[in-house]
This record gives sequence, structure tokens and C-alpha cells, in this order.
Amino acid sequence: MSDTNLKPRTKPRIKAERPKLYRVVLLNDDFTPREFVVMVLKGEFRLDSSQAEIVMLTAHQKGACVVSVYPKDVAETKADRAVAAAQKHGYPLQFTVEPEE
Repeated sequence: MSDTNLKPRTKPRIKAERPKLYRVVLLNDDFTPREFVVMVLKGEFRLDSSQAEIVMLTAHQKGACVVSVYPKDVAETKADRAVAAAQKHGYPLQFTVEPEE
């Protein structure tokens, strides 16, 4: 006899969905110093100096720039921490979180 089990499964396999991703967007303002924006991008979002400069300049020129993409809870936490750091230093720096399409 064979040891192969030919019985049908009674429970379907549940496939876990990938979490929906969200973009963290840096908004331009005319009051926060560029050096501070770069420092926040490097510290909170782990961008290197050249990446942080590019993101900062793009936001400055176009009004906004996507910093990175994360699951919702991570994106909200990083954006909140970056805004809190700016507020602590008296700057109006803003980040938004929006779903990725």
C-alpha cells in the first residue's frame, strides 16, 4: 500500500496578504532651514547625504516629494516623529502619509 494521503483538505489554505503600502511625502515650506530638513531625512528616514539633499531640493522646487514607502503604521510613525522633531525646534516642517496606488 501507498503512504500517500489522498483525502481532500477540509480547510482551505489562508494566504496572508501583503500589507498595503503608504508614501511619506515631504511638503515644502519657506521657513525650515535646508540643513535641518536634511538632518531629519538622514536621521528618521535613514537617507544618505546625497539622497536627503535630492529629496529636500525636489520638495523645495516642486512643493512636495515622496521620501519613502512603508506599511501604514511605520509610515505614520516616521512622519509623526519627523514633525515632532521639527516642532521641538520651532519649525513648521510637515510630512503627510498617503496610500500608494
